[in-house]
Amino acid sequence: MIPRYSLPDISKIWSDKYKYDLWRDIEVLYCEGLAEVGLIPKKAAREIKTRASYNLKSVQRIEKRTRHDVIAFLTDMSNRIGPSGRYLHMGMTSSDLLDTTLACQMNAAGMLILRKLKKFRTVLKNQANRYRWTPMVGRTHGVHAEPITFGLKLLVWYAETARNVERLERAVEEISVGKMTGAVGTMTHVDHRVERYVMMNLGLKTESITTQIIQRDRHAAFLSTLALIGSSLDKMATEIRSLQRTEVDEVEEPFTRGQKGSSAMPHKKNPILCERVSGMARILRGNAQAAFENIPLWHERDISHSSVERVIIPDSTMILAYMLEKFTWVTANLKVNKKAMMDNLERTGGLVYSQHVLLLLVEKGMKREEAYKIVQSAAMQSLKSKKSFKELVASNAKVKKICKEEEIDRAFDLHSHLERVDFLFSRVLSRRGRPKKGS
Repeated sequence: MIPRYSLPDISKIWSDKYKYDLWRDIEVLYCEGLAEVGLIPKKAAREIKTRASYNLKSVQRIEKRTRHDVIAFLTDMSNRIGPSGRYLHMGMTSSDLLDTTLACQMNAAGMLILRKLKKFRTVLKNQANRYRWTPMVGRTHGVHAEPITFGLKLLVWYAETARNVERLERAVEEISVGKMTGAVGTMTHVDHRVERYVMMNLGLKTESITTQIIQRDRHAAFLSTLALIGSSLDKMATEIRSLQRTEVDEVEEPFTRGQKGSSAMPHKKNPILCERVSGMARILRGNAQAAFENIPLWHERDISHSSVERVIIPDSTMILAYMLEKFTWVTANLKVNKKAMMDNLERTGGLVYSQHVLLLLVEKGMKREEAYKIVQSAAMQSLKSKKSFKELVASNAKVKKICKEEEIDRAFDLHSHLERVDFLFSRVLSRRGRPKKGS
């Protein structure tokens, strides 16, 4: 049997050799199952297992004539086995072989992606802790809002990635089902014990009921999950791209020695990997849409889905594996400009503390509407005149009447904004490893 989850290169999972090796192994297992329940001689099953082989060029040559890949494969392998080869595929339909093989391939690809995703999750956790106390301005609508830390931004990404790990685990489990139910799913010519034998040895679950095919909602769920993970990476890459803008200059993707940013402008350092991630996420979302289109088929089956799947499933798994590989490296090697973060945080002269001041005035007994008007007026004046927001607030007669100088100082204290950072880290990180309900 092919060792599952062991391929270092995801593209090999989608090679003709890997597919035909699975076809061979599934046909052998099926014959072993037939022998186990007494439907063919055990001697024949042993002979099939010993002699089962194929020649790739021979299969391709036969397929040119038959225009049917499974028949071409069975013809070549049967000729190599000899008389016992007549038991190959007995009672099966092509989709029994194709859908079970596809489940094995998607399982293997999904598990490889899962390992990469878990590695990315670990990098995010490490970087979040590294920058836990690196202050920066938070932005809403692209406009300065209140202070955060870069570690908190990364912690949000970590929590989302942890959810994506769980989603992918569920999606891989959902797609890891095979079937041996015959031409229209009635099992007229297939023994359920043989089906169970094959699936058990492949490490797959047995689909409870099918038409000629496994229903494509499973495949759509898998590709939707890949697209969702890709969209999360797109979001993170877009944030890095925004923070790398010259006028922001807070974060840069790595720029390696000897790298060039522009053929015309030698000063350029462009976030090309993050842009690549964003672009590839669009392909994943498009492929997921195509997977939804594959769900409605005519009656018990047509093959309108088949040509689509030959493109979207291999491509989506290989694209996401590549995206994770590149973006994990980007995240692990980010250039973080702490000085620029602090400069930008202080750029508006303390306006980021406006809510602190508003709440202070309310706590001191002022009506919220009046407090809001005072703070907003001082903020607008500060923006226009470039005068200190803190001084404008402190000089207001109504504010001086109810607030002490040290109280105003505390309202403009950066650390007071960040006093619950540890709590947020604890709340997020403590959820990892908790047992699930019912386990």
